[in-house]
Amino acid sequence: MTRFLAPAAIFLAAACGDQLFPASFENVEEDVVLGSLTNTPLSIPSGYSIPDAQAVRTEISSAFDFAYVINGAGEHFLVPLDALGLGSSGFNPGLIRSEVSFEAIEEAPVNGYTTSDSVAVAVGDVLVARSRIVCSLGVPQYVKLEVMEINDEISTIRLRTMPNVNCGFRALLPGIPTS
Repeated sequence: MTRFLAPAAIFLAAACGDQLFPASFENVEEDVVLGSLTNTPLSIPSGYSIPDAQAVRTEISSAFDFAYVINGAGEHFLVPLDALGLGSSGFNPGLIRSEVSFEAIEEAPVNGYTTSDSVAVAVGDVLVARSRIVCSLGVPQYVKLEVMEINDEISTIRLRTMPNVNCGFRALLPGIPTS
């Protein structure tokens, strides 16, 4: 049995290095609207799943990476799973604020993500988010996002996104990633 484990370990180690399988999913810019976990009907999704590249209704599924929240003072936040009390003791999704424009982000950072606290947001803010682990390689996926609009009347936020759902790739440019 051990002779079968060694080749599998070598294969996985190679897959995690510079020799990933070619990416097969194109990075495409999308708009996503999320409703606040408070003050919006349940039918409006409040969470965002990076691996699925879509909004998620949080009362139906916990398969999301962050949610949108408006607090009692009217402040706006994106909140990763652990900050909602839904994280794990292992690797948690997170958010990191960018100092450059949406267009200038070419690759997701490896470290520095806020995982256990909310991140205040306003129109024009640019962030990168890291997913929970769903890839068979044991690595996260990434999305860059920009806050395009906050509608306080209906408690929604509109995000411009560019998800990369290819396992092991951090590139956040349009097209099929090579890194």
